[in-house]
Parts: sequence; C-alpha cells; structure tokens
Amino acid sequence: MNQNRIFKVWLLVAMGTWLVLFWFGNSLAFAAAHWHYPAIMVLGAFVAGLTPEGGGAVAFPVLSVFFDIDRSVARDFSLMIQSVGMTSASLFILTRPSTIRKRFVPELWFVPVCLVGFVVGMQTLQGLPVYIIQALFLSLITAFAIAYARSSHRGTLDALEPQSRKDYALLVGVLFLGGMCASLFGTGSDILLYTVLVTRFRMTEKTATQMSIMLMAGMSILGFAYRHFIDAGLTPDQYRTWLCAYPVVLFMAPFGALVLHRMNIEWMIRGIVVLNIGQLAYFNLNKPSMEKMIASAVFFTVLVVAFTFFLAKMATAQEPNSAKMRVAP
Repeated sequence: MNQNRIFKVWLLVAMGTWLVLFWFGNSLAFAAAHWHYPAIMVLGAFVAGLTPEGGGAVAFPVLSVFFDIDRSVARDFSLMIQSVGMTSASLFILTRPSTIRKRFVPELWFVPVCLVGFVVGMQTLQGLPVYIIQALFLSLITAFAIAYARSSHRGTLDALEPQSRKDYALLVGVLFLGGMCASLFGTGSDILLYTVLVTRFRMTEKTATQMSIMLMAGMSILGFAYRHFIDAGLTPDQYRTWLCAYPVVLFMAPFGALVLHRMNIEWMIRGIVVLNIGQLAYFNLNKPSMEKMIASAVFFTVLVVAFTFFLAKMATAQEPNSAKMRVAP
C-alpha cells in the first residue's frame, strides 16, 4: 500500500490503541470462545471496503439470522465494528495520492443529516417485530443488488453536482431515511446514498462507493457514541466482541478499498447479488414461518419494483442530458 504518512500513522495508532484495550479489557480465552466474530468480519470488512454495502450488511444478518443473536446486539456490533473498518477504508481512500479530496466535501453535511434520521429511528422504530426488521433489511439489500445489476445505466461523473433545490431535498430525504435504517440494522444509509448518487446524479460506481463508505464511517462512529453516551446501552461483552474483530477490520476494509480501485465493477456487482440472495434464502429456510415468508415476499417485491423503476427512470431522464453534452461546443 503506497500511502502517505497519515494512513501509516493511523494504522500504528489504531493498532496501539487496540493492544492497550485488549490487554486491559479482554482475554485470549474470551477471543477463542467468540472466534466467529473476527471470522465473520474477514468477509464483512472486505465487503465494506469493496462495495457500497457496509460491513454490517454481512455482520447484521449473519449474527441476527445465522447465530440467532439479539437484533439490537447485532446492530450495535455492526456500528461498532464499522467505526473502525470503514474509518480505516475512508482514510485509505482520502490519503491515496491520486484522490481528489474536494469531491468528498459534501460528507460534511451528509453525516449530520443522516445522524438526525438515526436519532429519530432510535426513538420511534425499535419496537418493530424482529422478523419484520430482518426481512426488511435482507429484502432491501437483495432488491437493490438485483435491480442495479439488471440496470443498463452506469454513471459517468466523478463529482456530486446538485442542480436545484429539488436535488438537495432529495439528498436530505435519502440521508434521513438512511439514518433511520442504520438505527435498525447498523447499516443501510450507505446503500441508499449510493443508489441516488449513481442514478439521479450520474456518478461513477467507484466514486459513489467511496462516498457511501465515508458516510457509513461517520454514521458508525456517531452511532457507536450515541449508544455509549446517550443510551448507555452497551454491555462489557459487546466491547469484548468488538475487540475480537477490531484488528481484522482495520486491515481488511482498506484492502477491499484497494481491490475496488483495481477490479472490474461488474464482477463486484455480481458478487453482491449472490451474497444477498443467499442471505435472504437462508433467512426464509431456517426456521421457516408463514409470517417471515410473507414479509420477505412483500418487502422484496415492493423494493425490487421501486429500485428497478427508479433506476430505469433516472437512466432515461439522463439520456437527453448526455446527448446535449456530446453536441456542446
């Protein structure tokens, strides 16, 4: 990794912090008994750095569905671990010599708007049935992946260029809704932001992915802080499991960002589709119930139609603009 000194200093400081925290707050015996947390995040952190889906897109369903861990604990773990992994990936991106950092200035208002949605979601949505939350999340990420993979539209711009108040209102609405998703799943705001950036604002997948990574990094840090300082809802065991996976995400997320910089984008999209379909299928086949299947079918159908329509409409709307750009002197 040919990074400048800032990223190297971050790695040293982050690892030093982990060593101190692990020494005083964890043990090898606890880590061995909870080996599945770092194992999950080998893939989760790689996905976080490589795709517009945060590490929580792997951590939340695996912990909540596969291991049957309490939904709020899975959400908290997603926020906690992304605060390290996606921050590391963000710093990796920002400190690359080829990065044009002014492209990411909108993050300075993206994150606060998203945080407002998160706080509202924490205050109003937490009483939803667990199977509804799980079905909604898995349907969301699967519908998004399938609709986007089928879409012929791919963005061409490397910078965000809102043209009107309507554009800003759309961004605010998406970010607010994304924050509410994060209050339920520990992730989701990155997916929604990515969708609107590559459609309405015609941005390239790689730049939109980088912006979604940075949004989720900021949201994860603030969500983690909210759960610690405002709710005081984190248990000692949650901190210990966080420490178990901490060093994995510290390095795997920037590795994913490095691969993103070099790989074919279509292979990335296909990989997301396969991953998400498998998770949704397992959710419905494991301890099947009519309620789960109906919720999944309804959410998936509505969301895949909505994503498909939105992507197609945005692509069609941009054709005249593209033609105008080609004939402009």
